[in-house]
Amino acid sequence: MTVQTTPSPEPGVNVPPSLPANAPAPRARGRRPDLTPLWLLTPAGLVIVFITLAPIVYLVYTSFTDYSQKTLFTGQFGYTGISQYTDLFKDSEFYKSLVRTILFTAAMVAGSMVIGMAVSHLLTRVTRAWRTITTVVLIMAWAVPNVASSLVWNWLFQPGYGVVNWGLDKLQIFGDTTNLNWAGDAPHAYTAIWLLIVWQAVPFIALTLNAAEQQVPIEHQEAARLDGASEFTVYRIITLNALRPTLLLITILSVIWDYNVFNQIWLISNGGPNNATATLGVFTYKTAFVGFHLGQGAAITVVTTVLLLGLTAVYIRNLLKSGEDL
Repeated sequence: MTVQTTPSPEPGVNVPPSLPANAPAPRARGRRPDLTPLWLLTPAGLVIVFITLAPIVYLVYTSFTDYSQKTLFTGQFGYTGISQYTDLFKDSEFYKSLVRTILFTAAMVAGSMVIGMAVSHLLTRVTRAWRTITTVVLIMAWAVPNVASSLVWNWLFQPGYGVVNWGLDKLQIFGDTTNLNWAGDAPHAYTAIWLLIVWQAVPFIALTLNAAEQQVPIEHQEAARLDGASEFTVYRIITLNALRPTLLLITILSVIWDYNVFNQIWLISNGGPNNATATLGVFTYKTAFVGFHLGQGAAITVVTTVLLLGLTAVYIRNLLKSGEDL
């Protein structure tokens, strides 16, 4: 039998290490990289630059100027440096609106998440026909534009002829509520706005969580039931643990949406009474488009965006950590 041996290299000669059999062939020197993916992404990239990045850059630029109503007609403006920001941080109304925004956002997110989780879990306990009907109703409610739903909501809560006032009056729980003006005081205004926003947010949360809940391994739930766990314990330990990434993602989106709520508040209460419901969105609108201090309004928007980005970064970090733990 003939034995083949590999000749030993001559002294002073560098031999490249041998490659595995399944290793890809090395790229030929001088070969140009394939630019096809870059060209395919260019149209979308240009849209993002001109529609998203360019307005943001212009907004930041405007926040360092004294843009006003006069500038809209003459085009004349001056640079103010950081004075818009220093004036903003000295304004007590800014801090009041910031506190209102944080507290109201927390209330809206908590309410919509709890109700959405309940509806999602109930969808797993009903028959296919009821689940289909409920899903269609939720999608129809979610599809209504928030301006249209805010106007309808305003009619429902109108004093004198509002359906809500009429129903409460018939119940005789709160006395005569026929002429109750929901926008006339802060607690009632916040209640009406909170109900509207939660009603609009529940469909998305419920349907998204239900889609994720249907992917939870049923054998894990059955094993917990065989060990004597109650249904609440099964949901708390098995289902919620599997839904944690989805819950964090929905919470991020809910915080962003509710933090920037404007249409519902403005159409129902106009930020009143006496600015009691003036969140940062309403405060920015009044500063920029009622008082026409556009530079100051831009500064408020920049600060608001930075605060929201910081809060979102914390949630994204927790989201990534939860994904690694699963």
